[in-house]
Amino acid sequence: MNWVADDFSPQRRRQGTMSSVFHIDLPLLIGLLLLSILGLVILYSAGNQNIDLIYRQATRLGIGFGLLVVIAQISPRQLKDWTPWLFTLGTLLLIAVLVFGEGKGAQRWLDLGFVRFQPSEIMKLAVPMMIAWIFAESVLPPKLSRIMVALACIAVPALLVARQPDLGTALLIGFGGLVVLLFAGIRWRYIFGAGFLMIAALPLLWFGMHDYQRQRVLTFLNPEADPLGAGWHIVQSKIAIGSGGIYGKGWLNGSQSHLEFLPERSTDFIFAVFSEEFGLIGVLIMLALYLFIIIRGLIIASQGQDTFGRLLAGSLTVTFFFNIIVNIGMVTGLLPIVGLPLPLISYGGTSLVTLMAVFGMLMSVQTHRKFMTT
Repeated sequence: MNWVADDFSPQRRRQGTMSSVFHIDLPLLIGLLLLSILGLVILYSAGNQNIDLIYRQATRLGIGFGLLVVIAQISPRQLKDWTPWLFTLGTLLLIAVLVFGEGKGAQRWLDLGFVRFQPSEIMKLAVPMMIAWIFAESVLPPKLSRIMVALACIAVPALLVARQPDLGTALLIGFGGLVVLLFAGIRWRYIFGAGFLMIAALPLLWFGMHDYQRQRVLTFLNPEADPLGAGWHIVQSKIAIGSGGIYGKGWLNGSQSHLEFLPERSTDFIFAVFSEEFGLIGVLIMLALYLFIIIRGLIIASQGQDTFGRLLAGSLTVTFFFNIIVNIGMVTGLLPIVGLPLPLISYGGTSLVTLMAVFGMLMSVQTHRKFMTT
């Protein structure tokens, strides 16, 4: 009995599957395509039937799926070898943003003349990759010394992104790294100790926030206190969601969005538009698609061939889940507004392409496995 690489296995060649030829996981690809199509449908309504908006989003989706295919061809071993360099490059770019960056009231973008991008998007990938790299060759559960190194690799980019300020992306970066720690099996005493320190640091966090960030927290606690000002977003969002009922008002018939009551309707608050037009039934269908993708990602993580692949795939999948929960939570008033888009549904550029790179890595972990043959 011997080990044969997946892409050279005679059994796999006879099957002629897409996975063996293009390193594409077909179930995951189908889920992503269905969710992307659903996103274009609701974006057409949320964007006031602006076909140019759909063309731009479709173009970005095409670029994203192209990147997915390219990354899926790269073996996890190669991704592992490139990890320290990617992490170092991303960190240097974040520092450059603080010096040369630009944005609307914030420093989030680097303009190189021929391209303008957010380096923080790179760290959504680089941080979980780096933490998985740190633990890849060590005995699990990890020792305290490695945990401290990992925490430093999480804290530095997360703080640099929060400084821009971009709290939503900083949360995703920090969460992605911490999930790797949890999957690595750190001891419970470390978890409880970290939780205690986080609670103790809440006053420092509060006073370290910008004024608009503190206002978002206060608005979350009582949006009705200023319904025509700071609470306008969340109040109108909840009205839109509630008015959709079970079956919704129908595609293109959402009054809150089309009568300009709902702000940021094509980006952060697109879930409210979808809920108003498609109702509870539509929301359940959307969540079912998300759940399918998440379950597939966790299956891929559980079947990973080595520690690096398992930790990376698990972290990326759970972070994707966290992004969904945070967006829906803030739109429904269950969480403070932090400015995270709804994955594959909201209009976006860099974040959409980055998300496709995530799924390219998941497919790489899945399709480069080795199978036992006789």
